[in-house]
Amino acid sequence: MFKKPVIVFEGIEGSGKSHHIKKVSNYLKKKNIKHIVVREPGGNLNSEKIRRLILNNRSNFNKNTDLLLYLAARSENIDKLTKNYKKKVILIDRFVDSTIAYQHFGLGVDLTIIKIINKFLLKNFKVNFTFLNTVSKKNMISRLKFRKSLNRYDRFNYSFYNKVQKGFLKIAKKEKKKYLVINSNLNIKDNELKIIKKIKKIIK
Repeated sequence: MFKKPVIVFEGIEGSGKSHHIKKVSNYLKKKNIKHIVVREPGGNLNSEKIRRLILNNRSNFNKNTDLLLYLAARSENIDKLTKNYKKKVILIDRFVDSTIAYQHFGLGVDLTIIKIINKFLLKNFKVNFTFLNTVSKKNMISRLKFRKSLNRYDRFNYSFYNKVQKGFLKIAKKEKKKYLVINSNLNIKDNELKIIKKIKKIIK
């Protein structure tokens, strides 16, 4: 389908997206396919500084400040993304959909503002395909318990994550051909195979 696609992994906390992006990266390495992996927020020195600020448990920003900090972190990644755009496969752990799902559907920030700033930042940079990982309340809570430490965004009540996950699904429903929804409540090995099978089809 694409020579050097931009592939995003989305989902709420405990949905397995970071696990799967590592598996895909390992697969591409074995196949000697040039690629980069970027996480959001984060991805470079300045973005990681902003990440620590956003996720610090002592931070208490209002919803608009949170939005602007996330977008500031994205802004710091633009050079890296555009430099590799259509030259290497780009794997991204969270991207624009996360901003919309968390900040708009979860926290109620004006969607128009989010779209305007993202358009300003990204210009012609486009995502080709997204793996959306979903998870049940029971499994999300169970998986978070196994984390060594919890950041600020791991500590919301479940009603927030439920709104965010429903938001993700609404986004995916609008462009079904560009999304594959992964039910992470199912066997993880089966999901790994499902994702790699799709990756083989996405990358020429």
